[in-house]
Amino acid sequence: MDKIDFTGRVAIVTGAGGGLGRLHALGLAARGAKVLVNDLGGAVDGSGGSATAAQKVVDEIKAAGGEAMANGASVTDFDAVQAMVQQAIDAWGRVDILVNNAGILRDKSFAKMEIADFRQVVDVHLMGAVHTCKAVWPHMVAQKYGRILMTTSSSGLYGNFGQSNYGAAKMALVGLMQTLSIEGAKSDIRVNSLAPTAATRMTEGLMPPEVLQALRPEAVVPAMLVAVSEQAPSRTILCAGAGTYEAAHITLTHGEHLGLSPDTPERLLAALAGVTARAGETVPESGAAQGTNEVAQALAARR
Repeated sequence: MDKIDFTGRVAIVTGAGGGLGRLHALGLAARGAKVLVNDLGGAVDGSGGSATAAQKVVDEIKAAGGEAMANGASVTDFDAVQAMVQQAIDAWGRVDILVNNAGILRDKSFAKMEIADFRQVVDVHLMGAVHTCKAVWPHMVAQKYGRILMTTSSSGLYGNFGQSNYGAAKMALVGLMQTLSIEGAKSDIRVNSLAPTAATRMTEGLMPPEVLQALRPEAVVPAMLVAVSEQAPSRTILCAGAGTYEAAHITLTHGEHLGLSPDTPERLLAALAGVTARAGETVPESGAAQGTNEVAQALAARR
């Protein structure tokens, strides 16, 4: 069994001043990584800010014999994010691992949600990850090694009432993962996503006590460690909660070739059960697979 070891590796964990991010930082440090602990120190809705939370986690890591430093940048500020990455480069000479964990919640039904609240959630989750990925990318390309983890969510993968903003941002991160994993492959940059189910300050008011006990956030950390390890897969959506680990897939059914004629809409409506049938579905290696499948069936129908 391969040992997961991060000795000599440098990691950046955003939103690491508490909750899952803190545990991610501690988990990486416990296995030898030098960790830059980033946290704006704001409330769950993103308001406020203080570097105190990040520094406390750094103190924990150092007390346990690890090496870490704090950073209070907002991931929505690209200049500050670039400075954060440079801080790690200046101190330790490289960045091997990026865990995009920073996030906020502004839950409301779509009918009642203000556009500003939608935009802010997307800005933190999606654009925050874009900023951090963009800042570390040239360093990872130059060193021919990198591990990036997006924090997605079942709310993005499958939906959840009152979280249209959060769900949209979280699913967008999966799309970002798909393309970055393709573009980074030649430089051994592996990009994965993690959908955690855990009791944190974001969920403490939503679940009964016995469920919260089962969903200890510590149980998510093993999936994170695997996803950013030297042996990590790429383009994998890992799900983790309560000690159970799953994988989510975006699949493509075989479909049916119907051609194009005036009554194609009606024939498609009648054929939907076959079009959506999951027998023989595949997990495409890239977006080109959809077109390849469609054209292949069209050409076969002409023969």
